[in-house]
Amino acid sequence: MSGSPVRAWVLASRPKTLLVAIAPVLVGSAMAWDDGIFNIGIALITVVCALLITIGTNLCNDYADFMSGVDTTNRKGPTRVTQAGLIAAQHVLVGTVLVYSIATALGMILVYRGGWGVSIIGFASILAGILYTAGPWPYGYKGLGDLFVLIFFGPVAVGGTYYVQTLEITLSVIIIGLAPGLLSVAILTVNNIRDIAEDRKANKKTLVVRFGRKFGIGLWLGCVVIAALLPLEFVRVTGDHVWAGLTVLILIPAISILHKLITIHDYADLNPLLGQTAFLLLGYSVIFALFW
Repeated sequence: MSGSPVRAWVLASRPKTLLVAIAPVLVGSAMAWDDGIFNIGIALITVVCALLITIGTNLCNDYADFMSGVDTTNRKGPTRVTQAGLIAAQHVLVGTVLVYSIATALGMILVYRGGWGVSIIGFASILAGILYTAGPWPYGYKGLGDLFVLIFFGPVAVGGTYYVQTLEITLSVIIIGLAPGLLSVAILTVNNIRDIAEDRKANKKTLVVRFGRKFGIGLWLGCVVIAALLPLEFVRVTGDHVWAGLTVLILIPAISILHKLITIHDYADLNPLLGQTAFLLLGYSVIFALFW
């Protein structure tokens, strides 16, 4: 692949994955708006910090997977810039540090707004991003990536967004926050199904490697269905926000994605399903924000 250095860095940031950063901020902001407390400046800073942390994590993952030998010329997924030689490994490492540093500096505004608890959320998010594939015990290689994605792109991101707006947190926010986390796990699961052969060779023991493709498809389906139905359950229990139950509409396009997950046998052909699952997350978040 040829192109400008700018294009290589854009590729390294993995733009198609960035919806996982935007979606929970949208959900948390919608809940704050409904409570009559919304600050657009704080919301924008929150989404930029979330994007920067996600980009930093993507860069760290690109670097660490190359250094550990997980990324090879046989990978089925999108180009990794370090493995492909588009950007030198040391430059990717510097980029990782720089992006995380900018996120930290900008996040100080949120800390000023919300107090020391916000700094803990930010630090934990960055640390989780680094340790996903780097360090002496990368938890992403041990089958724990799904759990951390659920937590940090779900209740932590939604709850953190809501908190810096309202300076309070509720159980409803945490529960609703599970939905973006579950859909983010669904995206990761497609990635892990696609990479199952290479991950086995590299001894990267994702849940899909441990339990097989059928388990992965079941995990994907469970995450999508539970996320789609979660607002309906909230409506059933509380009687409030009836129209938020329209999030169930994401199950319509999900049927086509599920069919492809089951029937596609060439793992490289699963790549489009990553973007399609990401758009389920976007669709969910937009529907929720409009009707909550």
